[in-house]
Amino acid sequence: MLVAIIIHAIIQEYVLDKINRRMHFSKTKHSKFNESGQLSAFYLFSCIWGTFILISENYISDPTILWRAYPHNLMTFQMKFFYIAQLAYWFHAFPELYFQKTKKEDIPRQLVYIGLYLFHIAGAYLLNLNHLGLVLLVLHYFVEFLFHISRLFYFSDEKYQKGFSLWAVLFVLGRLLTLILSVLTVGFGLARAENQKLDFSAGNFNVLAVRIAVLASICITQAFMMWKFINFQLRRWREHSAFQAPAVKKKPTVTKGRSSRKGTENGVNGTVTSNGADSPRNRKEKSS
Repeated sequence: MLVAIIIHAIIQEYVLDKINRRMHFSKTKHSKFNESGQLSAFYLFSCIWGTFILISENYISDPTILWRAYPHNLMTFQMKFFYIAQLAYWFHAFPELYFQKTKKEDIPRQLVYIGLYLFHIAGAYLLNLNHLGLVLLVLHYFVEFLFHISRLFYFSDEKYQKGFSLWAVLFVLGRLLTLILSVLTVGFGLARAENQKLDFSAGNFNVLAVRIAVLASICITQAFMMWKFINFQLRRWREHSAFQAPAVKKKPTVTKGRSSRKGTENGVNGTVTSNGADSPRNRKEKSS
C-alpha cells in the first residue's frame, strides 16, 4: 500500500500536474483527468503483467487449467505477488480519497467502485479461484484501459470520439466473455469435479452453495455494469443532442417587402387597380 501511494504521488507530481498546467482544465475536468491518468497507468501495467503470467503458465493454450486440479491453493511467486499487488492498490485507494481531496458527492461512487474490486479480487484469492480471477481481471482491465485512455484524448481534443465507439463494442463483448468463462468454469468444470466436499484445511470450496454464490455475484456485477454503461451512453447521447441543437438554426424567411409595397401602390402583382387609376392626380385632371 505504501509503495502504491508513493507511485501514485510520483505520477501525479511529475506527469499529470505538468499536463494540467499546460491544458488549463476546469475543476471538473481536472479531477476526471487525474482519475483517468492514474487508472490508465495502473490498468496498462496490470494488463502487461497479467498477460505475461497467462502466457508463461500456458493458460491460453490449455483453457481447462481454469478448473482442472482444483483447489488451486499452490501458486507461483508471480501469481501470488500479482494478487497481493492488486489488493494493495485498491486498498491504497481509500487514503487517496483524502489525499486527492475528492468531492463529497463523488465519494459514494468511488467507494462502490473500490469495494467491487476488493470483493471480487479477494474472493478469487480466498476461494482459490485465482486462475479464473486472473483471466477475468486481464480482460476487464484491458477494456477499462481503453476507456480511460480515450477519455484522456477526449480532454485534449473534444472532437475525438473514435476511442469511445471502440470501447463501447469491446465493453459489451467483455461482459459476454466474462459470463461465458464464469459459467464454463464454475457451472460446468467445477460441477463435474470428483471432489465436491467443503474442506477448509485443503482450501476446497467446491460445493453447490459456493458455486451458486460465485455465479450470482458475477452475474449481478455484470448486470450492474451494463446498467451503468447504458446510462452513460444515454447521457452522452443527450449531451451530443443538446450540443448540436444550437448549431441548427432556422432558415430565415424571405420577406417580400418591396413587392408588397409595390402591390399597395400599383395593385396586386404589378397590375393597376381601380384605386390606383383613381389617384388624386387623375381625379384632378378629370375634373378639369
